[in-house]
Amino acid sequence: MVSGNGHRAHGFSSVNFLDSDEILAELNLKGSETFMDAGCGDGHIAIKVLNDYIDEGMVYAVDVYDASIEDMENYKQKNNIQNLINIESDITEGIPGVDDESIDIILMVNVFHGFKASRRLDEAVTELKRIVKKDGKIAIMDYKAWDVPNGPPTQVRNSPEDLKNLFKEHNLKMTYLNEQIGEDIPEGKSHYLIMFEKE
Repeated sequence: MVSGNGHRAHGFSSVNFLDSDEILAELNLKGSETFMDAGCGDGHIAIKVLNDYIDEGMVYAVDVYDASIEDMENYKQKNNIQNLINIESDITEGIPGVDDESIDIILMVNVFHGFKASRRLDEAVTELKRIVKKDGKIAIMDYKAWDVPNGPPTQVRNSPEDLKNLFKEHNLKMTYLNEQIGEDIPEGKSHYLIMFEKE
């Protein structure tokens, strides 16, 4: 699939129905963070962060889909960007080249339900915990666990309570929850955004 910015993505890009500024405003970025767009897809959020939010920091774009990373690498070369690192990786298998406790903020948009679908939730959380700094944030935005037409199948959706319990098992505490974010659908707002930190 080719998204609005011309980049290929394995799934549906959220660029057309989610407001990246609304999402990024939740993170209170200062401009010097090491930021990871985990499951970057077409990369529109990573590019937005580079252009508007991070000037002295570093941005990692990580995706399991090789075409997404190839397009991001082309974008990097074409625009001579020094503070973008693109990594093709399955998060549940580990992200190569990323040191322990080196990332300030990890953002995952419409990604986490995929780990439930593949039954790899614990492996994903283990890797996220490894790479996030002690005072860093793991921010997850995903579809509410509603039976509605748009989005992933209901059975692979996680509720905030599901994630709170999962992350607690890994000694990660919920520090923030916004259930009024995303697209306006007849049932209300389509998404929630939840954040975790190390205990």
